[in-house]
Amino acid sequence: MSAHIITAQDLPDERKLTVSFRLLLGLYAIIPLCLILQMADGWFWHGFLRENLPSKPSHFLLFQILFGTPHILASTIVLVSNADYLRFYKRNLIAVTTAIAIIFGVGSLFIPYQVFYVLVAAWTVYHVLKQQHGVARGVCRLPAWAFYLLLWLSVGAGLFVYIGIFLKNSLDAQQTEWLKQIAGLLCTALVLSALYCQRHVTTVFGKWFLWSNILLVLSSFYLYLQQYYLLAILVPRLVHDSTAYIFYVTHDYNKHHQHPQNFLYRYAARCNVHIFIVLPVCSLVLAFFLQAYGDNIVSVLTEFFFGVEIRKAVTLGLLGYLALMHYYTEAISWKGDSPYRQFIAFSK
Repeated sequence: MSAHIITAQDLPDERKLTVSFRLLLGLYAIIPLCLILQMADGWFWHGFLRENLPSKPSHFLLFQILFGTPHILASTIVLVSNADYLRFYKRNLIAVTTAIAIIFGVGSLFIPYQVFYVLVAAWTVYHVLKQQHGVARGVCRLPAWAFYLLLWLSVGAGLFVYIGIFLKNSLDAQQTEWLKQIAGLLCTALVLSALYCQRHVTTVFGKWFLWSNILLVLSSFYLYLQQYYLLAILVPRLVHDSTAYIFYVTHDYNKHHQHPQNFLYRYAARCNVHIFIVLPVCSLVLAFFLQAYGDNIVSVLTEFFFGVEIRKAVTLGLLGYLALMHYYTEAISWKGDSPYRQFIAFSK
């Protein structure tokens, strides 16, 4: 998602909105807010939040409805609701769908579940942090080696934090300690590397962006150590998802606000629904329905028609597939030569 800065004045008349780097940087305010909340809980509330916030993966349904699934569904809606995008990426979609089917279908017969989990976790962390570092690259102007050094150190540290949170119930005390130590070493290397690499960033604004991404990882690691697991996940997830929605809504406004080009925005125009809320509302409602009722509906239908109850067909099967597809399509759909990018420009 990185690009050179284009001001609003440079855009043709039919494209009015730009993605503001200042707005994107402002999303990182979640970091001090969560840290203040954690410190206030220790100082004044005697650990009440730590004891009562969700701490197990099974507790994160509301979190997934609000933060995890909606932006994945929003990305899917942008892709499938525009026929020109489907035609452009048809071969890519067929190829990645085939690869997912082979790897997770055939591979599941002999590859342990834990290996699959770590692979998906690594891809998830890479996707989240690659987006944020990619956006910052348009401001920081880091050389390629510095960009990838900071990215991979961030991904490595983030992956061990992710595993420590989501697999904590299956880890013994020694394994948990190893994860913390490895993540701590990677965070230390990340800070030292950032101190060295920041000499290539020529603006104060760029340095703010660079260190915001470093603090994104460090704050998540710190909150993990303090056992505020929900906050540790919330920090990168909220920044990532909000950034994605800014891109999606800006894209859809610039593409559809004068002449709606798909059924979704033509129907919204007839109903006088503002274009800004169409995609967020649709994705949030769909996420709630699929997460809360999807599995039960599929189980009832398959048992009624085929006498076989299929469990987690939606939350694990459909949404898992869409998540993996999202990780792949987001890596190619916002590049400079993508049809998406003709509707995206940046301003400071």
